[in-house]
Amino acid sequence: MKKIAILNGPNLDRLGKREPEIYGRATLADLETALRKEFGGAAQLEFFQSNHEGALIDKIAALVDAKADGLVINPGGLTHTSVALRDALLGAHLPTVEVHISNIYKREDFRHKSLTAPASVAVITGLGLEGYHAALRFLLKG
Repeated sequence: MKKIAILNGPNLDRLGKREPEIYGRATLADLETALRKEFGGAAQLEFFQSNHEGALIDKIAALVDAKADGLVINPGGLTHTSVALRDALLGAHLPTVEVHISNIYKREDFRHKSLTAPASVAVITGLGLEGYHAALRFLLKG
């Protein structure tokens, strides 16, 4: 059984409350429940969320040491600012899918550039929470 982690960055703990017109009304707990329901029999899923860049970087290193098979990451605002997170992803050598709930290309110009995308095998943007499901399906095929 594959071990896949789902990491969520800053402000994603506020899903369901923060800008529901953009991110919807489902919470991070709702997402975790839905993913466990769909993929719990096919993968060992580990969930982690932090509003702190260093905690996400530490978690990526721990996943490598634990021999994880893949990673789904929504870096939140760190997508556009964090060279350190990008370096951690590149150094991890884990198949990684970057996910964004909203379509970052329909938003402010500064959101159009992802520093972390080059460290990913794929980027899914604008599918809402379905993007996480698509990312897991993709990683489980590989």
